[in-house]
Amino acid sequence: MTPFILDATRSTPEIRFHPATHHLEIVGESYPEHAAKFYGPVFEWLDSYLAEPSEAPLLVTFNLLYFNSSTSKILLNFLDRLDEAAAKRPVRIEWRFNRENDVAEECGEEFREEVKRAVFVMIPLP
Repeated sequence: MTPFILDATRSTPEIRFHPATHHLEIVGESYPEHAAKFYGPVFEWLDSYLAEPSEAPLLVTFNLLYFNSSTSKILLNFLDRLDEAAAKRPVRIEWRFNRENDVAEECGEEFREEVKRAVFVMIPLP
């Protein structure tokens, strides 16, 4: 499987998924005009990746400085897929946030409550 890479734009995050290292990173800001359209190919790739049998641990890193409500709904869909995958393989989700960004921290705490099987870790950044 080939890596999935999207460079950041003014309104979309950088997304890097390297199947060889089993690491998905979403970094930056996310407020695309059509969030479902933007994230559609990401979900297709993730679903294909998760459909392949593997016991390799998956690491997912979120480091979003800002995201809108449409992206918030998308993130919940991500978490649902990842939590479901955690029934078959180890999944670790890292929610990275700036210590001074109370909103990002609160969102991470709310997202963590949605995850039942995967490990969800809050990581404050200096």
